[in-house]
Amino acid sequence: MTATILLVRHAAHIDLDRRLSGRRAGVPLSDAGRQQAAALGERLARRGVTRVECSPLDRTVETAAAIARACGVDAPTPVEALLEIDLGEWTGRALDSFGDDCDWRTWNTRRGTARAPGGESMAEAQARVVAHLRTAADIGETVAMVTHADMIRAAVAHVLGLPLDHLLRFEVEPASVTGIAWGDWGAKLLWLNEKVH
Repeated sequence: MTATILLVRHAAHIDLDRRLSGRRAGVPLSDAGRQQAAALGERLARRGVTRVECSPLDRTVETAAAIARACGVDAPTPVEALLEIDLGEWTGRALDSFGDDCDWRTWNTRRGTARAPGGESMAEAQARVVAHLRTAADIGETVAMVTHADMIRAAVAHVLGLPLDHLLRFEVEPASVTGIAWGDWGAKLLWLNEKVH
């Protein structure tokens, strides 16, 4: 049995490119993000989506709700495994405040071994998202999973056998869709970072 998993990065939110939102509550979509989410829904309605799941954060729930409405399926199911990587002490920190911070530099060059202060490692985040994708694949549906850029990168790295240190070598933009086919035979990347807005 094979599932088609559509990994959707949430649409643009109010903190985009300004701060590390991480798992911070109260970060809704921006006006542009709501338009992106509606466009995502229209596009994914043509892909035969039968189920929608999402990280339980505001920005992913809003994006997922727009997709579910457009696809005519049940309300999205929040899934902890799709939650953003835990950025610990960096959660909510302004991006322009990092400057030449050594820990920040290490995080962005050695994701395979680095850890955000008080947070989760990339390997831990990858393990939880991959375990969930395997479980979802057993159902054999076309499922849209609305999550976060690093979680999508982690899943793609697993499928392609890429080391985590190379995660930032490919882009996962807001309101983009990455397709993966996953079955008992393994998994393969169908497409990466398809923009639908």
